[in-house]
Amino acid sequence: MHVPISYKNDILSGLKGGNSMAGTFSQIYIQVVFTVKGWENLIGKEWKDELHKYIAGIIKGREQKPIIVNGMPDHIHAFVGLRPAMAISDLVRDIKNNSSNFINEKKLVKGKFSWQEGYGAFSYSHSHIQNVYDYILNQEEHHRKKTFREEYIDFLKKFEIEYNEKYLFEWME
Repeated sequence: MHVPISYKNDILSGLKGGNSMAGTFSQIYIQVVFTVKGWENLIGKEWKDELHKYIAGIIKGREQKPIIVNGMPDHIHAFVGLRPAMAISDLVRDIKNNSSNFINEKKLVKGKFSWQEGYGAFSYSHSHIQNVYDYILNQEEHHRKKTFREEYIDFLKKFEIEYNEKYLFEWME
């Protein structure tokens, strides 16, 4: 399930050309993808919606716009309208730290939950918002046809990002 998107209309009207600083205008839309560390940390169906809402709350709490958060048991996609004063690395660090603390405090997994190091961040134009939203919304359907590894490498190739296989995630296939 996805995070209920009351933010989507804000994105389509508010962030488009929106400014947070005098003379600053931006349209920055980023899809962030990251994965769990270890089989014992798979995201459970019974609590994934709560996690997605919590992650959306972290994003909103950092004064960014969560468009949609969704994923699979082994990874998360977060599509964000990013204000220019926020570094993507800072936002991802905050999402990972706070969400892993949330999972551990609620004891949603056996042992200690953690995310793998690293993430993918992919930028989109305003005209792609609906397509990216729909893609993230339909994660279960996409993953009937391809693994997370295939999906992630497809992103890297599509965005022409050079990579070395040994520095990619530890895949759980």
